[in-house]
Amino acid sequence: MSRATTTDLYEVTMALSYLAEDMTAPATFDLFVRDLPDDRGFLVAAGLEPALDYLSGFHVTRADVEAFATVLRRPYTEVEPLLGLEFTGEVRAVPEGRIVLAGEPLLEVTAPLPQAQLVETYLLNLVSHQTMIASKAARCVLAAGGRAVVDFSLRRTHGADAGMQAARLGALVGFAGTSNVAAAVAYGIAATGTMAHSYVEVFPSEEAAFRAFARTHRGPVTFLVDTYDTEEGLATAARVLRDLGLGQGSAVRLDSGDLAALAVRARRILDTAGLPQVRIVASGGLDEYAVDDLVGAAAPIDVFAVGTRVGVSADAPYLDSAYKLVAYHDRPVMKLSSAKETAPGLKQVFRRPGYNDVIGLRDETPPADGEPLLEHVMVRGRRARESYPVPYARERFAADLAGLPAAARRIHHPEPPRATQSEGLTALIGRVRHRIEDDVVGAHRRPARGEYVPRTARPGPSGEPAGGDGGKPR
Repeated sequence: MSRATTTDLYEVTMALSYLAEDMTAPATFDLFVRDLPDDRGFLVAAGLEPALDYLSGFHVTRADVEAFATVLRRPYTEVEPLLGLEFTGEVRAVPEGRIVLAGEPLLEVTAPLPQAQLVETYLLNLVSHQTMIASKAARCVLAAGGRAVVDFSLRRTHGADAGMQAARLGALVGFAGTSNVAAAVAYGIAATGTMAHSYVEVFPSEEAAFRAFARTHRGPVTFLVDTYDTEEGLATAARVLRDLGLGQGSAVRLDSGDLAALAVRARRILDTAGLPQVRIVASGGLDEYAVDDLVGAAAPIDVFAVGTRVGVSADAPYLDSAYKLVAYHDRPVMKLSSAKETAPGLKQVFRRPGYNDVIGLRDETPPADGEPLLEHVMVRGRRARESYPVPYARERFAADLAGLPAAARRIHHPEPPRATQSEGLTALIGRVRHRIEDDVVGAHRRPARGEYVPRTARPGPSGEPAGGDGGKPR
C-alpha cells in the first residue's frame, strides 16, 4: 500500500461519491489554524516541504484500492474508480520558516474535487504537527537569548519519524545541533552528544570513565558530571581536562538538580582550574519556560539541550487546525456553523509592518505596505521550484522574528497579533452568506417533485466567481 491509504475513511467515501456523481471540477481548500494555543504569540509555518513530496508522489495503486475495498466491505469493482488517481492540482503556500497568525491560510490547495479531498488527512497531519513543533522550538531560541540550543528529543518523541521532524524543525528555527544521527546526516545538522550515566557507572570511578572516554575521542569532549556527587564530578572533570589539555571546545554537562546554582559552581571550579574556555551544557526536562528562568537567573550556561517537552510540545500538543472547502467550480462556499464559520474564496495574506496582517482575496489589490505571503509552490501536480534546504527557512524565520512585536515574543503571557479581513473579503463573505441563507429559505418554497415550473421561472446559476467578482473588491 502507498501513503494514499494513510487517510480517514470518510475521505475515501466522499471521493468515491464525487467520482460517481461526476463532480470533478476544481475545488479549493484552505489549511489554517483557527486559534493559537494558550501562551503562544505566533506560529512558525512548517511541514510544507514534506507535504509537497507527498503530493508529487501521490498515486492510488491497486493495493490501495484493495485496502479501501476491504475496509468498506465492498467488491473491488465498486471501489476501482479510485485506481490510478494522482494529484494534478496546484498549491499556494506560506514558505517554511515564516511566522504566521491565527486564521491565515498556510496552504491553499486547488485540484479536481476527489483529489483535493483525498489528500486532506495527510496534509493536516504533516503541517499541523510540524508547525506545532517548530513554534515550540522557536520559543526556546527566543528564551535562550543568543545562547546555543540543541535537540535531545529523539528517545521520547511520538515515534522515530516525529524525532526526525523535531530535529529538522529545531534546525529550521536556529538550533545549533541534534543528538539524532540520522537527522544530522539527512539534513546537514551538526551532531552533538555526550555520554550516559551508565557509561560512568560501569567504570570503577568517574576519573577512570572520563579518561577512557578521552582516549577514544581525542578531540573536544563533554563529560557528564552528575552521576554521583555533582561538585566532585566537576572537580574530577576539570582535573582530567587540564591534565589532557582538552579545554578548548570541551564541556561539562549538568543533567539534574538546581541547574542555576550548579552552573555557578561549575563555572567557578572550571575557572579556578584555568579552564575558562570549557563550556557548560544543561539538560533535563528543559523547554522555553525553564530556559527563560535560567537565563533570567543569570545562570552561566552556554548550551541548553532540550528534549521531551519540546519534541512533543508538551504544554500545547495540538493545533486547532482545519482544511476547509472555500470554492468549488468557480463558486465560493463557506461554512456557517456556530464558532466554526469559514471565509469563502481564493485568498492571499498581506504581511504589513508590525504584523498588522490583512487576509484578502487572491487577486485583490494589496495594501501599499503589504507583502504577499502565499507563493505558488506546485503547478499541475509538480513542484514549481526546487526544495528549499533548512538554511533558507532559518534565514526567513530570523528575518520574520526580528519584526515581531515584543508582546508576541514574550515567553509568559504573550499577546499575539490578529489579522484583519480586507474589504473585498468582507464583502464576499456577506454575499455568500446571503446566497446560502436565501437558498435555505427558498428550499421551503420550491415545487414538489413532478410539479411543472415554466422555464422562465427556473433559477439560473447561483454564486459568484471563486474570488468574488473576479477577485476585485467592490
